[in-house]
Amino acid sequence: MRRLLPSAAAVAALVLTVSACGGGGGETAAPPAQVSDPSKVSGEVTWWDTTRPDSEGPTFQALIKEFQAKYPQVKVNYVNVPSDQAQNQFQTAAQAGTGAPDVIRSEVAWTSQFASLGYLQPLDGTRAVDQPDDFLPGPLSSTKFNGKTYAVPQVTDTLALIYNKRLLKEAGHEEPPKTIAELKQTALDVKAKTGAAGLALNVDSYFLLPFMYGEGGDLLDVANKKIVVNSPANVKAMETVADLISSGAAPKPATTESYANAMTALKEGKAAMIYNGPWALSEIYQGKEFQDKENLGIAPVPAGSVKAAAPTGGWNLAIYAGSKNIPAAYEFVRFMTTAEAQAKIAKEISLLPTRTSAYSNPDVQGNADVAVFKPIMDTAVPRPGSPRAGSSSSRCWRATSRWSAASRGPRTCSRRSTSSTAGS
Repeated sequence: MRRLLPSAAAVAALVLTVSACGGGGGETAAPPAQVSDPSKVSGEVTWWDTTRPDSEGPTFQALIKEFQAKYPQVKVNYVNVPSDQAQNQFQTAAQAGTGAPDVIRSEVAWTSQFASLGYLQPLDGTRAVDQPDDFLPGPLSSTKFNGKTYAVPQVTDTLALIYNKRLLKEAGHEEPPKTIAELKQTALDVKAKTGAAGLALNVDSYFLLPFMYGEGGDLLDVANKKIVVNSPANVKAMETVADLISSGAAPKPATTESYANAMTALKEGKAAMIYNGPWALSEIYQGKEFQDKENLGIAPVPAGSVKAAAPTGGWNLAIYAGSKNIPAAYEFVRFMTTAEAQAKIAKEISLLPTRTSAYSNPDVQGNADVAVFKPIMDTAVPRPGSPRAGSSSSRCWRATSRWSAASRGPRTCSRRSTSSTAGS
């Protein structure tokens, strides 16, 4: 049975998925010598892709065909691994020394963790990293660990308010809400006048960050190397989320599958608004409410009492340090992160490029969704990487998702689960 969020304490518990931060890290081998003629590279590259296989996968498989036409002596084995399973599966395989892919599509928050454990090939000075100055600073920073490069930025993203224009109009609102107060009232009006839910909340920790940023909060105080989840600003943010639920502006979300539930509600017209990113658009357009794409609205997340801000996300391509096909993997990563490849991805499935030059491509400029998300991305808040994210997040989740009816607030992670310092 799914546990619902009964109070601000329950919501606050969910943001404590921040993991222990600290130094450490294994040494990886130096890059092998560069080949004299890249077009003659041969080998077999297994790539773990984490996109949705139905709405996003075909675009990446088409790029693979283009790569293999250019590099006929390289075979690419495409494996789609669900994004919520890839992190643990890769770590298990790398630790065992068997079954890991040559290349993994790594979420920006995983890269430093994998690098710290010695699972990733260092890429500085290799063919994999082409024109590093062309990458946007935010995505590029997520590829670094201890001053070295361990991945190449593939796509970047952030969160926006995504809404059903028809439902908002029927509720008397021609424009999307710009503040949390307006968000609450708009949601209540939708519920009262259309019968649909006003706002479908996703309570995965990443999706609560706009509320925290809006009140001036954050998960980490990078300057002082402290975890600040329980700050007054964050408490206020979670009280805001709890008020949206208790007021009826948002129905009580389940603590599991809240992402899928919110997406389904939006696609079927059962909810008017959600927070989500550009990666979700290809799936949303498959919903019955958005067969007419003009019915979908995209706007910056509403502002809290301090500001309006959303987190930076995205995906990198990283190479397994134990790969037997390093030269071929270099060429594959290089090809898949070119401005041309990113333009194709942006045109077809609206994922945001990580290269500055890609935004000058007519295919990118012609995508209305990218045009809306780009200025939102420009103001997104970078997330500091945690090299121990994977190893401790599950322990922290278990510790913080348990609370008693008698307690006034969430239980925090033990010192064993969460360090008081961040970074190395």
